[in-house]
Amino acid sequence: MMLTPRRLFIAILFIALFVMTAREIADPDFWWHLSTGKYIVETRTVPRVDIFSGTVASQPWVAHEWLSEVFSYALFALGSFPALILTFSAIIALAFAFVYARCVGKPYIAAFALLLAALATAPTWGVRPQMISLLLMSVFLWVLDRWTGIASRAAAEQSPATAAIASSHKPLLAMTRSKLIWILVPLMILWVNLHSGYALGLAVIAVYLFGEIVSRLAARPSPPLTRHTPLVTLSLVFTVCLLVVPLNPNGATMYAYPFETLTSHAMQAYIQEWFSPDFHLIEFQPFAWLLLATLASLGLSGKRVPLTQTLLLIGTGYAGLRSARNIPIFALVAAPILAEHLWHIIETRGWAAALASDTPTPRRMAILNWAILVIALLAGAARVGMVLANQNPTERAKFPAAAVDFLQAQHVAGTIFNSYDWGGYLIWRLYPRARVFIDGRADVYGDAFIEQVYLPAYRGEANWQSTLERYNVGTILIAPTAPLAAQVARDPTWKRVYADAQALVLEKSNLESSR
Repeated sequence: MMLTPRRLFIAILFIALFVMTAREIADPDFWWHLSTGKYIVETRTVPRVDIFSGTVASQPWVAHEWLSEVFSYALFALGSFPALILTFSAIIALAFAFVYARCVGKPYIAAFALLLAALATAPTWGVRPQMISLLLMSVFLWVLDRWTGIASRAAAEQSPATAAIASSHKPLLAMTRSKLIWILVPLMILWVNLHSGYALGLAVIAVYLFGEIVSRLAARPSPPLTRHTPLVTLSLVFTVCLLVVPLNPNGATMYAYPFETLTSHAMQAYIQEWFSPDFHLIEFQPFAWLLLATLASLGLSGKRVPLTQTLLLIGTGYAGLRSARNIPIFALVAAPILAEHLWHIIETRGWAAALASDTPTPRRMAILNWAILVIALLAGAARVGMVLANQNPTERAKFPAAAVDFLQAQHVAGTIFNSYDWGGYLIWRLYPRARVFIDGRADVYGDAFIEQVYLPAYRGEANWQSTLERYNVGTILIAPTAPLAAQVARDPTWKRVYADAQALVLEKSNLESSR
């Protein structure tokens, strides 16, 4: 195959994207996800109640990510942390490949929009079920765009040179109108078992359906309704997707679960990724750039924006401003809109032909391009190798690995009072001998427990001793800087048995050892 500069550019673009997404596992929730997958694989049972804590045992638990957790544990069993890091990097890169497929102005304008969107989502990347939702949302948008013809209409408006490139997709576009839309149904069944983000899929179908309704009402004369009418087809797809939601171990509970999460005060108030983005932090600057660039391109292009795109942009933009967790969804929506309107600006100024041209590549240039590609692959492999090699140091830097080594050596059992972000790690390392006081499953513990039980004890407030006694806590594992550490240091019934710069381990001296 002749490696033209255009093809080389695209290849390096996605090599760079894959390398960017490869990062060490540092998400506190990763560990309880992995433990849950291990439990399901070993017991062949999806838990319905809490099994990990010593505080809310038997509390109902909607394990809505059970299939993602099984998938993650299977990867871990096959190839440990490298398999997880590489696979989830591929998942993220594939999600953006579908974004790129929806963009016009390939490769350069599309690449600019894609990279800006990718950088905006970077704070959320990692080995986590949300990345599977990112991929599925990207696929849903790709299918719906193709089906409604938004992307094909945009491609038709390009210059003749670029239109020739888009024409290669005509057979696929023809198929999407008649058949591809129905792939959303099996994808919905899969999604509802992978992550509660499935609700985003239903929401985006509903927006496209609303767009079809408005288009039909605006048409004069209105065409007759038949079973092949787009409005009828999309209505059926939406209805079937809605009806298949209970096809999961939690049944119809999954209808309500996403809304319960969104209305949880504790999750909104204490979990950082649910906060609004802080634009004083450099990590959220790309989101601001993407938002401003998209709005500026809309204003400067003068091109009409379809209702569906307008609704998606407003809805996901508001969601991203309200919670950093939602920024990736906005990026998936905004990147193709940004590319389309930038391309329209370029076309109206007569610059499109130069960007769209793909002149013949001399043989020597093709050989040089292959050499550049090999160098890019080797450099990318070296960078990813560094990430994989750094996983163990990252684990020990982010989590109390040495302190847990001590607890394992001492065969500590019972309930351990722990810092919130360390709960998942303790589950992975110490379950089932020991149980955590709390972990990242805020929905299981509930607002009342977090705000009225855990936080007052962690802050060392007046009744912290009675709280620990109520749950028969015999061991404390917290950071030396935790407010509770100062209170425990003044209490003679607790003795320090381990300490380092990262963690303190204290034991209740007047309790009979449970080891």
